[in-house]
Amino acid sequence: MKRFGFKMKLKPGYAKEYRKRHEEIWPELVALLRDSGISNYSIYLDEETDTLFAYQELADQNRSEYLPNQELMKRWWDYNKDLMECNLDNSPIVTPLQEVFHMD
Repeated sequence: MKRFGFKMKLKPGYAKEYRKRHEEIWPELVALLRDSGISNYSIYLDEETDTLFAYQELADQNRSEYLPNQELMKRWWDYNKDLMECNLDNSPIVTPLQEVFHMD
């Protein structure tokens, strides 16, 4: 299992809508993430900076690198592109974070 932390950036004024969309996340998207080997996935918001901090655990044999090719993932990105800073393909701009401490 690999731990992965990263950050993303919301556009100002969209925190409430971002939270709402994730409260109503599509069940089939959750299934796709799980089937790809992602678990224990959380996203936190720093309201002062509109920075999102995300944490997920990846199974040793995960297939998360294939998610960008999945039509369902592309639809989710398209659905949320108005809320976040995105790449040209509408995927969120993700900045991986280096783990500096872990305690079980």
